[in-house]
Amino acid sequence: MALYSLQIDRLALRRFQASDAEALFAYLKAPTASCFFSLKLADLTAAREEAVKRSEGEEFIAVCLKASGQLIGDLFVHPDPKWPEGADERPDTASIGWNFNPNFGGQGYALEAARALCADLFANQGMRRLYAYVEDHNTPSRRLCEKLGMRAEGVFLEYVTFQDDADGNPIYENTMQYAILRHEWDRPNAA
Repeated sequence: MALYSLQIDRLALRRFQASDAEALFAYLKAPTASCFFSLKLADLTAAREEAVKRSEGEEFIAVCLKASGQLIGDLFVHPDPKWPEGADERPDTASIGWNFNPNFGGQGYALEAARALCADLFANQGMRRLYAYVEDHNTPSRRLCEKLGMRAEGVFLEYVTFQDDADGNPIYENTMQYAILRHEWDRPNAA
């Protein structure tokens, strides 16, 4: 994937920097969505390590307020593996997602950032299909998918577990898959 450096309305999408550690810790010290429990950071030292790791990779895209430069969340893109094995073509399908500091919720930042990401992936990165996995109880992310013009393709019952109950048994969650095709994105009145 291309390295991001996009300026949009109120936001800047860019590569992570080591200096993002404190803002990253602000939303990963207690993730609100269960799918991010594995990313929980124990302390600022762990946040510094994670910020450096993210700055060296291409998986995570920092979402910052354009006016102040403050990190408020991240986007991520997971291109599907090439198929068939050894094919020369670039993947044309990717899983996308987002994780935002809840202190910045309800202001349209996630929609603005995700919309810019989708537009770039379709227009400049050659993607044909984008999809997102969302736990069925994660109403804000489900709404975001719908505002992006994605359609619900199905529900995977008891698909994944992110935590155990008090007896140590896994708690399985239902996961929805949303998707949108490039020609759906390009139609008038799409996201």
